[in-house]
Amino acid sequence: MPYGENDIRKTQLDLSEPPESVLEYARITYGETPETRKQAIEEFRDYIFDQEQCNPHRTDDAFLLKFLRARKFNIPKAHRLLCRYYSFKENNPHLHRDIRPLDLKFIGDDDVLSVPPYRDQHGHRMMIYRVGNWDPNKYGVEELFKASVITLELGILEPRCQIMGGICILDLKGLSLNHTWQVTPAMAMKMLEFVTKSCTMKIEAVHVLHQSWYFDMMYSGVKPFLSQKARDKLFIHGDDMESFHQHIDPKYLPTRYGGSQDDVNFNEWLEWLKTQQFIVDEMRSLGYIIDDADLAIEPENNKNVPPSESGRSVDDDDSSSSDESIYFTDCEDGDQ
Repeated sequence: MPYGENDIRKTQLDLSEPPESVLEYARITYGETPETRKQAIEEFRDYIFDQEQCNPHRTDDAFLLKFLRARKFNIPKAHRLLCRYYSFKENNPHLHRDIRPLDLKFIGDDDVLSVPPYRDQHGHRMMIYRVGNWDPNKYGVEELFKASVITLELGILEPRCQIMGGICILDLKGLSLNHTWQVTPAMAMKMLEFVTKSCTMKIEAVHVLHQSWYFDMMYSGVKPFLSQKARDKLFIHGDDMESFHQHIDPKYLPTRYGGSQDDVNFNEWLEWLKTQQFIVDEMRSLGYIIDDADLAIEPENNKNVPPSESGRSVDDDDSSSSDESIYFTDCEDGDQ
């Protein structure tokens, strides 16, 4: 396995230091070493204050490192991503603020979204959508969007995931006209904006399976707004599993896609979330609501385990506040 052992079988985030092979990948790809990391974080923090374009609610090392890794330690690009991240939040508070993640179990009940505990052969996390299982008469596409944002916010807490990124498997078997009606042009553009310009997760590839003409119709409307870089990450396989397996080794896929691994329900992640104080604190700081009465935290998990907590707040007089920041919209467009 080129980038770290794929030995995680439990439904949990790996918050530990990445394996040496992953750190070596980061060093070769964009020159990350302990020394360059420390220097880049300090320069990035100063750059944020000097530019005065956005006011993040935290500027500790661990938080800023997510943005630097997402843009390969290019500080101006990391800063643009930071501004767009907060701008998206301000413009779409209904997608993240005052939402109770534990109330989204119906997504798991219908098996619409899942994140396996195992990774592909390159060490990427995988998000799998089974759109045909979604009943638009029960809940709208916005609920899926909320669950996706939560999943990405959780996943990017993994240092390994920050470096290696993730892939999306879009299984469109059963997609109907009723589904496509839910995805309005405005919603499609909002999703596109989030994925390509505002998301801290590096999306390395999107694999489309079992698509029909409904997808072709939707894609034709979105394609002109995609950069060439984004188009190059999209792979449309239809029912051709052999084509799909050229990208992802079947050893790292669920059995329904010709692999040998078990499926994992979205609700298993929600159950695990309830047991981790650090994860609960992180989600609360982002505006999500998790009631103490819903928690099941064991004593050994009742502690913070962030990698680094140095840094300063933009507003030194209110550095402890978890409220969302003030945003500015003059940052340049994206490069995901």
